[in-house]
Amino acid sequence: MTNELKETFAGGPGATTPAPPAPAALAAKVRTLAPSMTRSMQRVAEAVADDPAGCAALTVTGLAELTGTSEATVVRTARLLGYPGYRDLRLALAGLAAQQQSGRAPAITTDIAVDDPMADVVAKLAYDEQQTLADTAAGLDTVQLAAAVSALAGARRTDVYGVGASGLVAQDLTQKLLRIGLLAHAHSDPHLAVTNAVQLRSGDVAIAITHSGSTGDVIEPLRVAFEHGATTVAVTGRPDSPVTQYADHVLTTSTARESELRPAAMSSRTGQLLVVDCLFVGVAQRTYDAAAPALAASYEALAHRHRVLRKGP
Repeated sequence: MTNELKETFAGGPGATTPAPPAPAALAAKVRTLAPSMTRSMQRVAEAVADDPAGCAALTVTGLAELTGTSEATVVRTARLLGYPGYRDLRLALAGLAAQQQSGRAPAITTDIAVDDPMADVVAKLAYDEQQTLADTAAGLDTVQLAAAVSALAGARRTDVYGVGASGLVAQDLTQKLLRIGLLAHAHSDPHLAVTNAVQLRSGDVAIAITHSGSTGDVIEPLRVAFEHGATTVAVTGRPDSPVTQYADHVLTTSTARESELRPAAMSSRTGQLLVVDCLFVGVAQRTYDAAAPALAASYEALAHRHRVLRKGP
């Protein structure tokens, strides 16, 4: 491939691109983006995630031949993963390979079989939860996160949309915000979500939580809020999904592998809850003078419900 072609795929000499992900975040990035890639790009992404050391030693032509794709596909995959060009991806692969060779334990499979003993089920689920949290943390855009926190901290009102498992996460976030004195509502009913979104204005915040990013009952109220001037946030496992077109800020969670005994909704909720906690703590930091007394008051209001009643003689 010519230098001119490389430069074209890298966005041109004057292009500005975000900082590429750190080597440790590469595997997480592959897991998150692979479902939205073409099959040929998936082959490239899977190859670099499975064998970073081997792929780091290959030229762009060599990797294209290894994966049965083209040089253009390799470069496009590198860019989709967050690297300006293939050279930057190779550097990241070399760094990841060095980390793995320094003593990092090999990954274990988390596939749960019907006849697995309970001890194995516990170990596999615990590992999967840890991996989901690590992947979400590694891939989370802290610039977008900080912007969302700023919007929430100064919001007149916050509406959060989610259905199913994501609806539980929406309720968790609103409960947290309410306890530090902020006005927040969780909407799982699509009709109520839209009718409330119509009332939002500049200075309000709307948050959509959807792992797939294509849940219509969540996208519609976010679109309405966006069109009425509210600051909008999408928490999703698919950064290129339909919900993001109406989001001012996108917070990406890890894309967990679905298995027969563990639907994706269960794994995705782990990453979503981490993002929710990050949002809450960030807002509590920004509004500490008001948040701390409000949180203390909420604890005090519930304290009598947690006291153990002593039995009489």
